[in-house]
Amino acid sequence: MIIESRFHGPDGSGNGGWSAGIFAAALDDRGPVEVTLRKPPPLETPLTAVDGEVRDPDGQVIAQVRRVEPVRAVVPPVDRATAEAAAKAYPGLVDHPFPGCYVCGPANPAGLRIFPGRLPDGRSAAPFRAPAEVVPATVWAALDCPGGWAVIAPGRPYVLGRIAAQVTALPQPGDECVVTGARVGGAGRKAEVHSTLYGPDGTLLGQARATWIALPPA
Repeated sequence: MIIESRFHGPDGSGNGGWSAGIFAAALDDRGPVEVTLRKPPPLETPLTAVDGEVRDPDGQVIAQVRRVEPVRAVVPPVDRATAEAAAKAYPGLVDHPFPGCYVCGPANPAGLRIFPGRLPDGRSAAPFRAPAEVVPATVWAALDCPGGWAVIAPGRPYVLGRIAAQVTALPQPGDECVVTGARVGGAGRKAEVHSTLYGPDGTLLGQARATWIALPPA
């Protein structure tokens, strides 16, 4: 397994959702699978999956992967117009901890460009146009950042620590989808979030529960 540099998230490492989707595929490409990131996924580095662990060439554990019970993490949908309006107020357009992120980075024209804005009830929502090439890891990636942006605040960056996802179906290239996210719990530096991806006709394509971890002040 190799996380190509175009799928980057925080500087020098892979986007958490995409990387988790690639790691999950070594066990089960549709899930439900849970991936715990132990180290930032390195880019352009051969990684090996053995006995539920993803290791780098030095033998360090990058992630742990396991099957789990069905994921129940549905965040109610919104119509596309509502998602588009939310995206216009996406906080990351003004203050983004990782502006080149493959999923939500406004400075990455080749990324998925999912810009989750906050709804009045605290949920996040964004439109998402499926790219020309869609694989299960695409759904994992789309489910990643919208959950995070339900908790990320100016000057308070978070990174993905753990995600369990279940892919029901893949969108077709060019499909105009909607993704929603919500905070459901957490304490201290940890935030528990859910996220859901819906197809153009409102079909549920995937859902995830995740733990995001606030980075300590610089």
